[in-house]
Amino acid sequence: MSSLEIVDLCSDDEAESQDIKDIKPIILSAPCKETASNSSILASRASYRPPCRQFWKSGDYELGNSIESCPRNGKNRLRIHPKFLHSNATSHKWAFGAIAELLDNAIDEVQNGATFVIMDKFLNPRNGDPALVIQDDGGGMDPESLRRCMSFGFSDKQSGSTIGQYGNGFKTSTMRLGADVIVFSSCIKRSKSTRSIGLLSYTFLRQTGCDDIVVPVVDYEFNSATGAWVHLLRINEKNFSSNLTTLLKWSPFDTEVELLKQFDDIGHHGTKIIVFNLWHNDDGVMELDFYTHSEDILITGGHVEQKKVKKSNTETEITQTNVAGRYQYSLRVYSSILYLKLPQNFKILLRGVEVEPHHIVKDLMYIECIRYRPQVDVNQEVIVDTTIGFMNGAPAINVQGFNVYHKNRLILPFWKVAHNSYGKGRGVVGVLEANFIKPTHDKQDFERSSIYQKLEMRLKDMTYEYWDLYCHLVGYQNRKMPHRIVPQSPSTNSSVALQKMNRTASVGMASAAPSVVALSAPTFSPALLPQKRKREIHGSQTESFKCGTPPHATKDGFCGNHKLTVMVENVVTDKQRQTSDALKLENKRLHEQCLEYEETEKQLLLKEQKLRSELREAEELYAKLLADASIINDLKTEKF
Repeated sequence: MSSLEIVDLCSDDEAESQDIKDIKPIILSAPCKETASNSSILASRASYRPPCRQFWKSGDYELGNSIESCPRNGKNRLRIHPKFLHSNATSHKWAFGAIAELLDNAIDEVQNGATFVIMDKFLNPRNGDPALVIQDDGGGMDPESLRRCMSFGFSDKQSGSTIGQYGNGFKTSTMRLGADVIVFSSCIKRSKSTRSIGLLSYTFLRQTGCDDIVVPVVDYEFNSATGAWVHLLRINEKNFSSNLTTLLKWSPFDTEVELLKQFDDIGHHGTKIIVFNLWHNDDGVMELDFYTHSEDILITGGHVEQKKVKKSNTETEITQTNVAGRYQYSLRVYSSILYLKLPQNFKILLRGVEVEPHHIVKDLMYIECIRYRPQVDVNQEVIVDTTIGFMNGAPAINVQGFNVYHKNRLILPFWKVAHNSYGKGRGVVGVLEANFIKPTHDKQDFERSSIYQKLEMRLKDMTYEYWDLYCHLVGYQNRKMPHRIVPQSPSTNSSVALQKMNRTASVGMASAAPSVVALSAPTFSPALLPQKRKREIHGSQTESFKCGTPPHATKDGFCGNHKLTVMVENVVTDKQRQTSDALKLENKRLHEQCLEYEETEKQLLLKEQKLRSELREAEELYAKLLADASIINDLKTEKF
């Protein structure tokens, strides 16, 4: 068998203007002799399994005797070894994070007319193993766009209107999910209908000892004159046949007819991605579980681990029905909260059943909307509205943290910013959209910039402030109250202090974001929400004491600066005491007002009962009068 000629993507355009002899030859199967038939090749492929099915170990293999590649026309070019596919995919620590990348691509196709994305199981016809298929009805990709998609760093997306922007998500996500991926894309561009098929196969590259990433691609064009699909040649028929042979050998499909049959459910435009040879976990079991739930795709063993870490049966039961306890292992739950708001008329279909969008805000009680104004630039200030509340079921479940979205996409689910040993902040959950910080390439975290750190501190303070006000409403005991200082004159009475706190508090009821305006969860508006203040006076005096020369000691044995510091601390304590008194007075007033309302309610109920009784008596009297009138009329009639 003669060597097959495969063209790598980065040299396709170069090869068009060169002789076919310049194309790098790749020996597809070393064990096969020249006299071997195509049937024996397919038979060997059908029984083949990747040497290592575990993702985190698949990059550990020795480099074989690779074929030297010669520079074309004397020009050196950047080469990428196949092992880079694995190392590049390690940016995804979580399989669902990789799937989310592919969902993002489908969402971005809404601007090209996409109305749905399908995620389902696909049985590999060669070995019967399950594969993952993701399909959308977007604009599809023409031959050039498909090659850009399967290359590195190419992206035509505008970062302002789309989620993707780096041109790397397809490679990292598919290679994180499985060893191989085949792409089918149908497109109509400039009144020209095309179909393209590309294969990115870690198995093929590793098995054949390639020292460069080679992607076989074939294209078809619709001939309106004959009404048939014909080969679209970028170089020549020999090159097309070589790529097609490689596709048939290393993909799940044996014949060209089977390949083209995959376009039947795509139609005139759309893209279908099939990830096969899915990775296994450390126990040798496939990471993605297609069998436990017929309408879901799970992380293998995820729900079992969730049950192990719970402390009580009640807590386990509540957590298992809660989004926070299920999104880590259920793709249906994760995809339901992945987007703050799905585009209109767009559906996510998982295993044939539509995924219902779930707004985390609806799971909260005692909701507050807090406005935060971070300074992102010298002359630029943005507004961030955070919705915060206690998760339903608190304190039975240990759930807390903020769900941070970026351009409508969930980046950090239940980001725990409050870390302490006494449980403060437990049960507090928030939702916000932070478009002013940049996500990392895997879209599972944010770049650790100074703005990010300021946001983390603000959310931490927000958690503690909210906890101090409302923890008693859900059964928590606030054992460690933080110090809050509100600047005021020591002689100011408690009522004036309360008014001052209401004026100076920057945390209050703000307008909610459009996505959280219509809420069915119970809300609670506090009379006031204190804000933490810096101890500026105390800090400056302490600093002067440390740096300055201490004056002569007084008769009490203290230096002047020390006495001043003690005086300032006493003033601070007085202010705290007055603030506490103001809060107690306000609490007492509200309690008395509540009792008055309860008494009024009782009086109204009694009045209602009395009125109903009088109404019944009036109805009975009316009925009696009607009966008497009827009798009188009858007597008059008989008399005449």
